[in-house]
Amino acid sequence: MLTLRASAERGYADHGWLKSFHSFSFANYFDPAHMGFGNLRVINEDRIAPGTGFGTHGHRDMEIISYVLSGNLAHQDSMGNVKGIPPGDVQRMSAGSGVRHSEFNHAEGEQTHFLQIWIEPNVTGIEPGYEQKSVPDSAKRGQLALVAAPPADPKAVDHTVKIHADARMYAGLFEGSENAQLPLDPARKAYVFLVRGHLQVNGHSLKAGDAAMLQGESALNLGQGQDAEVLVFDLAN
Repeated sequence: MLTLRASAERGYADHGWLKSFHSFSFANYFDPAHMGFGNLRVINEDRIAPGTGFGTHGHRDMEIISYVLSGNLAHQDSMGNVKGIPPGDVQRMSAGSGVRHSEFNHAEGEQTHFLQIWIEPNVTGIEPGYEQKSVPDSAKRGQLALVAAPPADPKAVDHTVKIHADARMYAGLFEGSENAQLPLDPARKAYVFLVRGHLQVNGHSLKAGDAAMLQGESALNLGQGQDAEVLVFDLAN
């Protein structure tokens, strides 16, 4: 079964300095029909105004992934990491037993546009951890690059960050005749989020911000992209 959710159906918050679309219930947006999907709990599409950001705040027992689309995200945390996250990088922070961090846009006159993704861990109370990898466009061009996976996953490559969760995250870029297929376990769930452009997902048309939720399916087929960037999640049921 494949279920579509249009971009306009997401929750939305405008805080002035921050404009955010919520795929699942988050903060003041509550929708009991969209509390998450499998162990995927949050996909927030955030746009941070120049010179602003999230002040220091805490997290526990969550795998948090940042995927920057434009601009640069300045990250600082209680583990001692002070990093800039540019487009093409994937950052993973394991909150574990507790971590505090801040995220800012220090660029003058340039918005930071990024996705904040939370995945529920399969272990709790672990020591907090941080990892950041650069994923070249060539690894995503016309194919799905594995950008996040459990530790010791046999499919992991140099640009794959490790998440302490029963989940995998892929990223791909598609244009024209480029296409990709991903075998799925029908006993698991898959979530497709179109970051930008247009893309066919198992014969269904998606545009930027749209999502497809798959259950009981054995294959994912992507193609007919128009400036398409897509994220695909293989998730526990």
